[in-house]
Amino acid sequence: MTKTTISTDRVALGRQIHASHISDTAFALLDEQGTVVAWTQAAEHLVGYSAAEVVGRSAARVLPSFVEASAFVERCRGRNGWSGAPAVRHRDGRMLDVNVRISLVRGQGGATRWLVSVADMGTLAGDVGNGSVQGAILDRAPIGVVIRDLELRCSWVNDAVESHNGISRERRLGFRMTDAWPGIEAEVAEAVMRRVLRSGSTKVHEYRTWLPTTSRGEERPFAVSFSCLQGADGRGLGVCVISVDLTESCQERERLAVLGEAGTGLGSTLDVMQTGQELADLAVPLFADFVTVDLEQSVPFGEGPPVRIGSIGERFPVLRRAGVASIRQGIPEAVWERGEPVHVPPASPFIDVLRTGRSQMVPVLNFAPGSWIDRDPLRAQKIRETGMHSAMVVPIRARRTLLGAAVFVRTENPVPFQVDDLLLAEELVSRAAVSLDNARQYAREHTAALAVQRSLLPRHLRGGLAVEAASRYLPADVDRGVGGDWFDVIPLSGARVALVVGDVVGHGLDAAVAMGRLRTAVRTLADMELPPDELLARLDDTVQRLAEEDTDDPDQGATVVGATCLYAVYDPVTRKCAMATAGHLPPAIVDPQGQITFPDLPTGAPLGIGLGVPFEAVELELSEGSLIALYTDGLVETREDGIGEGMRRLGTALAQPNPSLEDLCTRAMRPAQGHAAFDDASLLLVRTRSLGPAQVTSWTLPSDDTTARRARNLAARQLTEWGLEGLEDSTKLIVSELVTNAVRHSTGPIDLRLTRHQVLTVEVSDTDACSPRPRNAGTSDENGRGLFLVSQLSRRWGTRPMPGGGKVVWAEADLAHASGR
Repeated sequence: MTKTTISTDRVALGRQIHASHISDTAFALLDEQGTVVAWTQAAEHLVGYSAAEVVGRSAARVLPSFVEASAFVERCRGRNGWSGAPAVRHRDGRMLDVNVRISLVRGQGGATRWLVSVADMGTLAGDVGNGSVQGAILDRAPIGVVIRDLELRCSWVNDAVESHNGISRERRLGFRMTDAWPGIEAEVAEAVMRRVLRSGSTKVHEYRTWLPTTSRGEERPFAVSFSCLQGADGRGLGVCVISVDLTESCQERERLAVLGEAGTGLGSTLDVMQTGQELADLAVPLFADFVTVDLEQSVPFGEGPPVRIGSIGERFPVLRRAGVASIRQGIPEAVWERGEPVHVPPASPFIDVLRTGRSQMVPVLNFAPGSWIDRDPLRAQKIRETGMHSAMVVPIRARRTLLGAAVFVRTENPVPFQVDDLLLAEELVSRAAVSLDNARQYAREHTAALAVQRSLLPRHLRGGLAVEAASRYLPADVDRGVGGDWFDVIPLSGARVALVVGDVVGHGLDAAVAMGRLRTAVRTLADMELPPDELLARLDDTVQRLAEEDTDDPDQGATVVGATCLYAVYDPVTRKCAMATAGHLPPAIVDPQGQITFPDLPTGAPLGIGLGVPFEAVELELSEGSLIALYTDGLVETREDGIGEGMRRLGTALAQPNPSLEDLCTRAMRPAQGHAAFDDASLLLVRTRSLGPAQVTSWTLPSDDTTARRARNLAARQLTEWGLEGLEDSTKLIVSELVTNAVRHSTGPIDLRLTRHQVLTVEVSDTDACSPRPRNAGTSDENGRGLFLVSQLSRRWGTRPMPGGGKVVWAEADLAHASGR
């Protein structure tokens, strides 16, 4: 795993950066009421106001926060200063993006003043990354402030400067630097201050000294800026001296620079588990020895409602480990591995963080009896064995949604976590949270899209005894897994099946939704037993109507959906296949000898175009075992090859001797998988079967008064031969009613056909084109109950038109009821 390392050259760079920032910082001195009493050239350059325009006036002219000056000053006094990023107004009216720090300085007799330092956030952020976290961290670093008069005597001083050289306020106020701190450094500093007073500018000086709390062997570098304070007339009033401990400042800036570099590596993919691991890897060893990243379980899987911060009651979210890293080989601190669910101990910092959405820092872990660690033996053992002594728990959140929690632990580093460490951890986690939230939304959309696709495409292809079927689907939008292609195998009456393939223009979720509407429409129309050409005409009308309904402006024309479709009906009794196409490519047909043909079908207009051209059907007789391939253009058309070459390649892939349909699908789809797809690719393969005399029998009967009795006897005899005596009574009633209706309402011969396949089908054909309709017969009516009896005795029944005119009325009975008497 990759770790972030600290460059030793970055300390020197940090000093240069800090010195530059000090020289660019604007200073102003305010009295106790918030009135400007001194100004600097840097302040004029930053906000555009000269000393004459500002000195003697309220600071609210530049800082709108000072409109209520007295209240604001009191807040500053209560906190011994203030820092933040308030609105600062430039002289031209625009607002500046700056960081402001207000420091309390004290003079003789207990008098106080306020030193305001203003730094351009753009400059800060450009050097060390994120400006907000930098401001939060650097504002905590103590800076020394000394205000000196024209004689270079100390007039005002803050509390922090004593820690820089050990000189107290009493020894400093009223004295020059050479008096309080004799030496060459003091003489050089006073020489710089005199030049500043003469030029009115700002100078930066660096020196080294020994801190009073350390041995003389530990030297600390300091950077000092000297800025000329000007009165309303532009003349110098004194010198503002700001000193900064470069060691502490450079350490913080170094960590910020590392954080800025490391943050760019987070979220390199939309995989939430990988992002969680990246977060753990970045934190170790930057400021932690052991890190875990645990995500709420809906985040990795994209399922379930998101957990809102503040909405957690008694039932806490289930966490799953996404990332873990350690400075030790093998990560001995970990109780759970990646991907495993994580137990959240009750009455622990974890619970508080998950409930409130706020971080918790535990500088020193409590092992005392009765503590949460003591009540969690599994964790307690690991904590003691590996020497964990300090921890931070930071929530991973985005847009009020709880994504999980990150835990930072120190083992070998003996220094407990500080507030600055928590700020860094929160910044790192917040950057990771953005990537995790994006990945979470992608996972949810991907899951939803796959659910839509699964609901729209058939899960199982049911070809019955008519065909054996297999399929493949490859969407162009591989990330979401959805597209506009569809295919289907629809069982029809009389053991027949409908074969469908279609292609909606476009791909992605919108195309998938449009495809789902068309697939539903095709299934509805197929249940009406329409021939292929008539079904496509009805489907075309449906597509145009849907387009009109989807149009936002009724005055505009309907939006063209744009879709192609091929619809075929195969009858295993006659081995005939009728098909029609609406702008779709013809099927590939391979006979049992391996001969490939692409039948010449009337192309027809794509669906929804509204040209009014009728669709035409073609009927083919196929040998048993013939292969029919229905496909979309994404399978045969690539950026390199045209459709003709792709169809030839598909035919070659299908003309293999005796392979399984699954193997053929895999071979035929291979070219589409070998290049970047620019359209969805679908393939439906079926191998035809036929029903012979052992499964089908039929009779042609005259239309007279004896036909019903004769038909009943013929059906009963056939059922006995098939061993279906258990269906004899119900079938004889069904046959009697259907034949009687045919005799009564038609002329010419009547055909009776019994087919035994997955069900028993009774079919009665006549020359009358009118379909029978059930009636609600009254108690005194002598007729009208025949079809009611048929519906009660059969699993389903219906009618379909015959190509040459007339109709077929059919009914099905379950073979499960066929046991003998």
